[in-house]
Amino acid sequence: MKTFDQIRTEGKRPGLWDNIHAKRKRIKGGSGEKMRKPGSKGAPTDQDFKNASEEKKSLNTEDKKGHMRSVDQGAGMTKKGVAAYRRKNPGSKLQTAVTGKVKPGSKAAGRRKSFCARSKGWTGERGKAARRRWKC
Repeated sequence: MKTFDQIRTEGKRPGLWDNIHAKRKRIKGGSGEKMRKPGSKGAPTDQDFKNASEEKKSLNTEDKKGHMRSVDQGAGMTKKGVAAYRRKNPGSKLQTAVTGKVKPGSKAAGRRKSFCARSKGWTGERGKAARRRWKC
């Protein structure tokens, strides 16, 4: 399976953050270079950072195989995605979301309660969508 870095750099030039991290590494190694001040000529602008952020988001949520739900559909993995994950990771106990009505004290109710407690701090749009889907 390819890593995120391999997918990101496949046939592309390094991105903004790749360049920033590489320069920080060179500076730490004693190259004598300095980071440019914000607003100076040649320094990345706010728009550059915004574009880099949008590119990363599109890489994270891109799914052509139907394994992930969109934010509008409630985020998270589909049944097909869970099955694919379990094939690649034998012994995994990954399951789909508990979305229906559950009896108090049942296994499904416990899973929902556990997920809701674990995901309380999720503030991103995908996290909020997943919490709505789980009925937290």
